[in-house]
Amino acid sequence: MFYKKQKQGDKWFPRSFTAGTFCTEDVARRLSQISTVSKADTYAVLLALGDVLGDMMETGNSVKLDGLGTFYLVGKANGQGVDTPEEVSPEQFKKVTVAFIPEYRRSHNRQVTKKTLVPKDIEWIEMDTVK
Repeated sequence: MFYKKQKQGDKWFPRSFTAGTFCTEDVARRLSQISTVSKADTYAVLLALGDVLGDMMETGNSVKLDGLGTFYLVGKANGQGVDTPEEVSPEQFKKVTVAFIPEYRRSHNRQVTKKTLVPKDIEWIEMDTVK
């Protein structure tokens, strides 16, 4: 993982950032290498995943993918509220976004012991030191 030094007010903080982007083909290739499924089949499934998740969430349900996490839709009502409960309507929603909660596990004392998608040992590298 990479970071840069950033000044906010009179203090300095590290700001994380990504160095690039892996695409669907990269993910399909990697999944096919660790499974018995071809790259083409994996790619096709990944391309369809967005539509399938959208269709499922549109029913008002969340979608939990084992080993990954839970996706759900969130409606954002911006602007002015209304004065009475009777005036509340779906037209007040101005935006819908997808929320995601990474999968996690808890120990017997309810502490989070593992989060998928978050590597246990991250090495932070200052970007200015990388050529």
